[in-house]
Amino acid sequence: MKSLKQLYKIGSGPSSSHTMGPKNAAGIFLEKNPAAFSFRVTLYASLAATGRGHLTDVALIEALSPKKTEIIWKENETLPAHPNGMRFEALDENGVSISSWTAYSIGGGDLADDGGGFVEAKQVYPLTRLSDIMQWAGKNGKTLADFVFENEGEGIIKHFEAVWTAMKQAIMRGLEAEGALPGPLKLARKACSYHAKAGNGSEFLQKLNLLFAYALAVSEENASGGTVVTAPTCGSSGILPAVLYLFKKTSAVSDAKIFRALATAGLVGNIAKHNASISGAEVGCQGEVGVACAMAAAAAAKLWGGTPGQIEYAAEMGLEHHLGLTCD
Repeated sequence: MKSLKQLYKIGSGPSSSHTMGPKNAAGIFLEKNPAAFSFRVTLYASLAATGRGHLTDVALIEALSPKKTEIIWKENETLPAHPNGMRFEALDENGVSISSWTAYSIGGGDLADDGGGFVEAKQVYPLTRLSDIMQWAGKNGKTLADFVFENEGEGIIKHFEAVWTAMKQAIMRGLEAEGALPGPLKLARKACSYHAKAGNGSEFLQKLNLLFAYALAVSEENASGGTVVTAPTCGSSGILPAVLYLFKKTSAVSDAKIFRALATAGLVGNIAKHNASISGAEVGCQGEVGVACAMAAAAAAKLWGGTPGQIEYAAEMGLEHHLGLTCD
């Protein structure tokens, strides 16, 4: 499995697969073809069908600017490796293709090339199944978070600090913002009003309302193209931050404990990503919202002092109740 730095990415919404991934791919192609006169990008299948709503074209044009970029949409044509396929072409002044690259946005902002090889695919974890990791934890008297820190090294703490800061900032911006979200439907932001009303009712209802307001705040930031953290994707980015922020506000847990919860949640997300998928285009929203719920459940169990077995059980329940969830 790859580093959690590849799971928790800080970037612009509204979609890790449709916005962040293509933007990263465009940056890679531009770096390889700096002398190109202009560019042409062909989007296929799912990437083309929902790309306009996810600002895919905006992200590509921005990443390849100031060079002129032509976007071609082929929603009825699928490339063999993945539904989120894209073909980049560098053009000379006569419009002749001088270089090309076929890439796939495979979920969570990650990329694969035309041969199926992962871009920047450094593997850092020797074990990739939770049952094996739990065995390791039991044998050594350690936690799931310990497994992350021992394999990632000290640098992961700095990444968690940046991730936690970005999560909190997304919540705070979302709670303050009002008005309509971008797009033809002109949907009104609701996190601000939900947060204002969260104090009504019993203590349980107050916490539930706060949790909903926090998650909605991040989701609305994502929908508006704001900066969020993939957890594990942009589309499901509101769930884990909401749970962590509620613990921070109501239980005053330390940042050190938040980082261990992020490590635990990230491990669960990484296992799902490595052994199955977190791409909505590939497996539906069970791979996005379902995995995000499993990650949040694992984090909550960790913050409540759960054992590795209890954390595993919480994550399993979170995922199980989203099986079959599609992206309709």
